[in-house]
Amino acid sequence: MNKKVISDGSTASYYELPPVATELQHLISFKDMNAQMGEIFRAAYRYGQVEHSEKIRDAKKIKFYIDAEIKRLEQYEVSDRQGGE
Repeated sequence: MNKKVISDGSTASYYELPPVATELQHLISFKDMNAQMGEIFRAAYRYGQVEHSEKIRDAKKIKFYIDAEIKRLEQYEVSDRQGGE
């Protein structure tokens, strides 16, 4: 699990790019994003810039994957409350 960082509201270390990051996939891996979060990140980054994917398509893709991630997290939350069953 990633350690939580405390910020005073100014520029925080979690916004700094790792030195090895030369493309988006490097950031996804560095931040240890799961597939759903990676899809959200990619769709948000290219938002409205790809010929085959208009803004509405990108927005719907982001919504689809965030809904799936919320469902996944809620299932873990219920499982944790029930003692990890």
